[in-house]
Amino acid sequence: MLTAVCDYAHERLGQLVSAQAQVNDAKISSQIRPGERQGGQPQGAQRPCRFVIFARVIDNFSDSCEKVCGRPSTALKSAFKVQASKFVQRFHNDRKNKLGLILDSERWKQTDVPGEFQDMADRITSSGKFYTPKRIQDSDNGDRKPAEVLLVGSEKYAVVGTVLLLLKIVTEYCQCAEDLSAMAPTLCRQLAELLVLFNSRCCQLVIGAGALHLAGLKTITSTNLALASRALQLVLWLIPHVKKHFQDLLVSQQGSNPQAYSLRNTGGLSHLEAVEKDVNSHVLEIEGKVLSIIGNLISGQLGHWEAKPPVPSQAFRNISRHLTKLHEAVSNILPESQVHDLYRTVHQSFKEKLRDQLMKMNVVNNWGPQHG
Repeated sequence: MLTAVCDYAHERLGQLVSAQAQVNDAKISSQIRPGERQGGQPQGAQRPCRFVIFARVIDNFSDSCEKVCGRPSTALKSAFKVQASKFVQRFHNDRKNKLGLILDSERWKQTDVPGEFQDMADRITSSGKFYTPKRIQDSDNGDRKPAEVLLVGSEKYAVVGTVLLLLKIVTEYCQCAEDLSAMAPTLCRQLAELLVLFNSRCCQLVIGAGALHLAGLKTITSTNLALASRALQLVLWLIPHVKKHFQDLLVSQQGSNPQAYSLRNTGGLSHLEAVEKDVNSHVLEIEGKVLSIIGNLISGQLGHWEAKPPVPSQAFRNISRHLTKLHEAVSNILPESQVHDLYRTVHQSFKEKLRDQLMKMNVVNNWGPQHG
């Protein structure tokens, strides 16, 4: 009798949820509003939206009924999952559209890093937890100034505004998956889709020069390319933390079930691994673009060079100037080790081009004036 009563309650409440959702569908929004500290969240974290609170009410009611009758009832949770799917789809569409619009207007210039974004990065680095903290309004911290770079451990990231927005959006997806654990596989796939969008649009806008038309840039400079590369490198830092977050959620749903790891594909983790490979590929492609630009400049100067006084010639002075400008453009954006690797490749390329030019000019090692 208790089982029948609980089943009946769940069926009626499920019908109520479905009926109310049709009438008031627009009221179930993905807007997150600031509030007080919630259980299990650190001080300063955002309060969950009304839909998440509603999900917790249903979970609590279902658990209470299961304690009464000894087995779970599914009708209410099934009705709720339909609405949760709609909520998650709206959540995804809203953020995908927002990211697309901001990418199209991105001018690929370095921006300062507000404290809240540094706090997010610090929390991810230290604990692997994803929370979006409120803006700090305490009098002690009210004068906290934005930093020039984002610090991830001991590494500095010069960033553009869009990648900071992406960091916040990724955090929101991870929070949403934690609050609506039943939708974690869907959210993982959608987040992978969002990262694919960011990666491909960065490539189109910077390597493909789409930003010239959309954002009104006059040319794509080495600085623009270096900032795009750094943005993608920040994504590469973020992806392992995201994979770990969703892996833990998916495994916890299965408890100690050894088949939990079979969720690797259905949970979208394989999609994240594919994104990681694509991002790595685009980072190398951007580096290749920088090398191509400086290589063309060197080739152009060597093409007009003649082996005669004055020494150094104007061509070699111009080559030195180009190499200096490139260093000024990338040295404050790329990490020092990457700048070293870049210049080793440039140096090797320069020697090869110079050798080719000497052979073309028939300059031989005969200790004559031209060789000297």
